[in-house]
Amino acid sequence: MSQIFDWVFAQYQDTPAFLIILEMIGVVFGFLSVWYAKRENILVFPTGIINTGIFVYILWVYGLLGDMLINAYYFSMSILGWYLWTRKVDADHFIPITKTNKQEKKWSALLFIGAVVFVILVYSLFDKFNSWTAYVDTLTTAIFFVGMWLMAKKKLDNWIYWIIGDVITVPLYLYKGLIFTSLQYLLFTIIAIYGYMAWKKNLNKSPLTLLK
Repeated sequence: MSQIFDWVFAQYQDTPAFLIILEMIGVVFGFLSVWYAKRENILVFPTGIINTGIFVYILWVYGLLGDMLINAYYFSMSILGWYLWTRKVDADHFIPITKTNKQEKKWSALLFIGAVVFVILVYSLFDKFNSWTAYVDTLTTAIFFVGMWLMAKKKLDNWIYWIIGDVITVPLYLYKGLIFTSLQYLLFTIIAIYGYMAWKKNLNKSPLTLLK
């Protein structure tokens, strides 16, 4: 067990202490955000804003531009989602969980393609295509862009994108040396699976409260 801890903390040997603390705080709020999302709780958004705000800074320091951009996008989508989730269908009920329609599936495909093109342009501009991780980062960025947009719109399908993206991201962050963040995405994967099942049970049901 001690060898495992030695290996984990060896990855942070040359990392400033404040960055390690910030990463751990970000991980906690990221975990809370996904947990609240599973419960269809409006607190998914304020906790998500704190999480993404922290990681925008950390990823900028590490030079992981694709990851930084996706967190900046999450930040803005959390604000949008906070507004959309609080809309009501009548005096007592908030908007329900629904499935994506044909038009939204088309927009999802366009958003995915647009995100891939955008990240490729950014990576090319800053000459960041110097590792295979940059290409994987481009793919996961596009997947998460769609997932966050669908979550803001309260669509069941958002969980499918999160699950796929999380599964890819766990070994990616492990390889990059961000151990705590990799662990975070492993937990995200598990919660996302349960989130999909929980949201499916509440499909088309308009909740009376957003604090569960």
